[in-house]
Amino acid sequence: MTNKADYQTEIERIRLATGCDIIALALVETAENQYELKWKYASGNLNNRFKQIVLQSGRGVAGLVFKTGKPLLMSSISDFLEKDNLFNYPILTLEKLKSIGALPLWHDGRVAGVLLGGFREDLRMTEDLLQCMLEMSVKGIGKLDGRKELMLN
Repeated sequence: MTNKADYQTEIERIRLATGCDIIALALVETAENQYELKWKYASGNLNNRFKQIVLQSGRGVAGLVFKTGKPLLMSSISDFLEKDNLFNYPILTLEKLKSIGALPLWHDGRVAGVLLGGFREDLRMTEDLLQCMLEMSVKGIGKLDGRKELMLN
């Protein structure tokens, strides 16, 4: 399961199961000695502008999750970020998100994607809902899953 339709089908399934306003998938691309993350797929999005977002490791929601390899929970974005800092998190602004959870998706022991679940109302994303997203992602989204596997040589 690696084609566009499969990725789209899987994130739509996750959005319906979790009740999130949006589920989006960012994938890692290699670009001249560095990594870029691009939001490639979404379900429940307001428009397709998210596809124009390109992030470096450590920047934006996807960049932070990629860099740390850990889930991120912001149940109330206004509690975590000041309004004048939102430009560093373009997906939040473009999709008018107020509450999010994001988690790394692994392939061959490396973060290869980021799964974002979000709401356009405050305090909707919870630890339980983020855990539900993790459990669904472990089953696999294309070649990606929520498991960090040890690479043994």
